Amino acid sequence: MTDPMTTRLDIEQRWPDLFDGLTETQRWSVVQSLAAAWHEGWEPNRADVANLTDYAAGRVDHAEYARRSDALTGRVRGSAR
Repeated sequence: MTDPMTTRLDIEQRWPDLFDGLTETQRWSVVQSLAAAWHEGWEPNRADVANLTDYAAGRVDHAEYARRSDALTGRVRGSAR
């Protein structure tokens, strides 16, 4: 059976709570950013989506967004070893 995430990006349906409080413009921007990454081979995960939605909503500043991104990248690299 094919995983629906591999044929259709359904981020908002998968984690709707992460999109609470975003304007339509913010939602569109987040989904477009994630779709671009997905088309390049990124696999959706809650932590990455939460980081981007928090940044889009203004719940974290750029420095915190970057720190979280670096931590997530390090975690992925560490698990690949």
